[in-house]
Amino acid sequence: MKIGHLRTNQITNPLGFEFERLCLSWITETGGSNSVFQNFARVEVALDSDFNQIVFDSGKKQDIDSLSYTPDIDLKPRTRYFWRVTVWGNAGDVVTSDVAWFETAKMNEPWQAEWITPSLGKEIHPLIRKEFHLPSEFVSARAYICGVGLYELELNGKMVGEEYFAPGYNAYDYWLQYQTYDITDLLVSGDNAIGITLGNGWYKGRFGFEGGYHDLYGDKFALIAEFIVTLKDGTEVVMTSNQEWKCAPSPILFSGIYDGEIYDANLKSNNWSLSGFNDSKWSHVRSAEMNTEKLQARLSLPVKIMEERKPVGIIQTPAGETVLDFGQIMTGWVRFRANTAKGTKLHLQYGEILQEGNFYRENLRTAKAEHIYISNGKPCEVQPHFTFFGFRYVKLNGFTGEVNLDDFTGCVIYSDLEETGRIETSNPLVNKLFQNALWGQKGNFLDVPTDCPQRDERMGWTGDAQVFAPTACYNMYSPAFYRKYMYDLWQEQLRINGSVPFTVPTVKPKDDNGFINGHGSSAWGDAATVIPWTLYQNYGDKELLRNQFDTMKDWVDYIKKIDDETGGKRLWMTGFHFGDWLALDGRDPHSPMGGTDSYYIASAYYCYSAQLVAKAAKVLGKHEIAEEYNKLSNEIKEAIMKEYFTPNGRSAIHTQTAMIVALHMDLIPEDFVERVINDLKAKLREDKMHLTTGFVGTPYFCNVLSENGANDFAYSLLLNEDYPSWLYGVKLGATTIWERWNSVLSNGSISDTGMNSLNHYAYGSIAQWMYQQMCGINPVDEAPGFRKIKFSPKPYGKLTYAKASVFSASGLINSGWEIKEDGSLSFCFTIPFNSTAEVFLPDALLNNIKVNNVGILDSGLEAEQLEKNVRCVLAPGNFVFEYMPNKNYILTYSSDTSLKELIENEKTKNILVQQLPGLVEHELIQHFSESTLKELIGVPLFINIVTPEKLNQVDQTLLSVRM
Repeated sequence: MKIGHLRTNQITNPLGFEFERLCLSWITETGGSNSVFQNFARVEVALDSDFNQIVFDSGKKQDIDSLSYTPDIDLKPRTRYFWRVTVWGNAGDVVTSDVAWFETAKMNEPWQAEWITPSLGKEIHPLIRKEFHLPSEFVSARAYICGVGLYELELNGKMVGEEYFAPGYNAYDYWLQYQTYDITDLLVSGDNAIGITLGNGWYKGRFGFEGGYHDLYGDKFALIAEFIVTLKDGTEVVMTSNQEWKCAPSPILFSGIYDGEIYDANLKSNNWSLSGFNDSKWSHVRSAEMNTEKLQARLSLPVKIMEERKPVGIIQTPAGETVLDFGQIMTGWVRFRANTAKGTKLHLQYGEILQEGNFYRENLRTAKAEHIYISNGKPCEVQPHFTFFGFRYVKLNGFTGEVNLDDFTGCVIYSDLEETGRIETSNPLVNKLFQNALWGQKGNFLDVPTDCPQRDERMGWTGDAQVFAPTACYNMYSPAFYRKYMYDLWQEQLRINGSVPFTVPTVKPKDDNGFINGHGSSAWGDAATVIPWTLYQNYGDKELLRNQFDTMKDWVDYIKKIDDETGGKRLWMTGFHFGDWLALDGRDPHSPMGGTDSYYIASAYYCYSAQLVAKAAKVLGKHEIAEEYNKLSNEIKEAIMKEYFTPNGRSAIHTQTAMIVALHMDLIPEDFVERVINDLKAKLREDKMHLTTGFVGTPYFCNVLSENGANDFAYSLLLNEDYPSWLYGVKLGATTIWERWNSVLSNGSISDTGMNSLNHYAYGSIAQWMYQQMCGINPVDEAPGFRKIKFSPKPYGKLTYAKASVFSASGLINSGWEIKEDGSLSFCFTIPFNSTAEVFLPDALLNNIKVNNVGILDSGLEAEQLEKNVRCVLAPGNFVFEYMPNKNYILTYSSDTSLKELIENEKTKNILVQQLPGLVEHELIQHFSESTLKELIGVPLFINIVTPEKLNQVDQTLLSVRM
């Protein structure tokens, strides 16, 4: 056995985070041992890494859960704790982990420092400095600091830490995060210097919907800092921010989230953050009129440069522009080497797409998205400080001579999140779609889950966040990231009686009817219930659920209060709702509102969220509350049935989304499910097997189909390549997920500039279906965190294989399938240590299955024959199942295949060209693309081309070609 991934509050070795709740977790792997289950565990916590000063010892116990263990410790401020785990396996193995640690921040200690602000103009970006002296023998040093808008900290000329955009983006009106840094190795005995640069960020400057707001949270730069140095004898030297610190203008002439940055290197003060610098002409700072009550230890994961990419090429556009192509839409900036004459202005502009071969960024609306560097004539490496861009293309101005691609590096920034999920199939387009969804997450998980990273918006829309949360938790290890976001949501919710803003953090309105300051829309506000439950399902940490339970309950209580005040019909029939946002079935083609009744969607989510509150209450042992909200959910369900369904189960709202929501949210009796799924399939056929759904219907669509016996329909939606479909964008070269199904038209032109992001992750939620249905990896509510796994993979003949891996909270999970040339099926599964799995093998017979080359009946596995599947129970390990299914999974082309599909495949197209000459080349063939060859018999246009005799011969040839 081996133990790894030790995390405190779901973070590896966290320094200075908030620890009001303390949760320890780890992952045990078999490591080649015979043990596959944990019999006992022991957790020890100490004040030293040698464990001579133990402050907690659980002892050897059976009930210690690696997903979430809370030791009973009275934590002290500014203290580092060390911890380790010992596990006893069921085969007698014993292993002890390496040592992990966490360190508390100031906790309840009062601040000795004071808030200071530069005595400069409010738009002048400041440098702030202070020198101090240290005795020779110090053993450790910490910085506790917060600066607004954003800050960068240097000590003795070196940047402290690797993170950007501190203190992060949160609901500044209600709380401010301070950061803790270990600065021991940056200090020296003798003279030292502190240097701090401040920029605008989200706190001040221009930010908000369509860029319409300025100085949302404050109009002054400000800073508070304490530097505490511990000497060898245990005494402390404390350096605090006060009015003795000095300030001067920085070389940053401008910074803004939307508009970029202007930096004049000619104004640079060399060595300003080193001791001995002459600051006699610098001004003293002033005391800022801010209190310390809102300061809290950090929750935000640091935003870092997580990846670096080189440009894939340089383009000379028809308009005479020089443009770098990075081959991938990403979030961050370009770092470049500058070596040019003094006074030269190097101007970089960022965009997502080219139009007619030229640089383009009209879809960024008012965001300038530019970086200007004014050279001082000295060679240097340049990157911005307080801004970021969403881009693939970078237009260069001011760069003379031949541009060297090696001088440019794309810096990809996002919150410090570990990738955990992978998917691969036999279809390269599907693989690209998955990568696009992953890149959408990378580009938008920048301290908050934003809607987009490029235009004058970049806010934490709650609707986008909740529909994508399940996918996010498969792709990346996300609990700490969402915990901070949900804390912001709770802070906002406290001020609006349990409602939830459209965006978290919210921003102030343009006027009394300000759109962006709204709150209380269904699907968007349901982030309050969906995200906490999703985190619990994926990570099994009850503390995450406990922390957010009031948020969940308050949201449902907010809706119920509206319901009670408007007649108590157990429906939500008032207020503004986004509905099925950006669906394609709306009455007005120019409106983003979908065609499904928004009050139906509101009532459905009312029911769904009440169900989730009841589930959460049951998990937390709040049984009376669970019964109360189960009762409420059933009342809502009954009201929905009366209002929106006929007595025979037909949906009165004839849209794809209406039926999807009913099936996904369990709104209808079991007797009606078959009727509704059949109606949904009929609606899909009516819509020529294409989706018309928006933000509400799309995330659940394929899941609903696969869960209700319509797996072939789900794959048809996935594999569609024309508009509207997921692969439509992939075929047009998309490298992320678009906001609209047709963000780019088939001719390559952008469809709209008012609301058209090319990096919007919501529709990337199709990856959830890939993990859960295509590859079949599902958590189980009764044993969350993948302590128990439901494997229910669903192969389909248009793919020859699909496989997924997830490094879950319990360990590595693999699930994959292959349809072999002889038609047999092969499945591979990996179940992690201390987990079990139920496997459902489709279209299988017990006596026909081999597992690890042994007949399943002789394998010793618990297995049973179900109506269409074989169910078996697996312990931890690796398993390969092989059998010949009692259904043909190999799909071939035939005369019943649409002409569109036949012409898109090179092999079948050649068959038509050779055996039915004149058909493919016919000038009107595109008008019959949805028809089959059989349906062309008797059509006058093709009377001499497609005859019954020829068709029979062609059909035999087509049947030999596998889809």
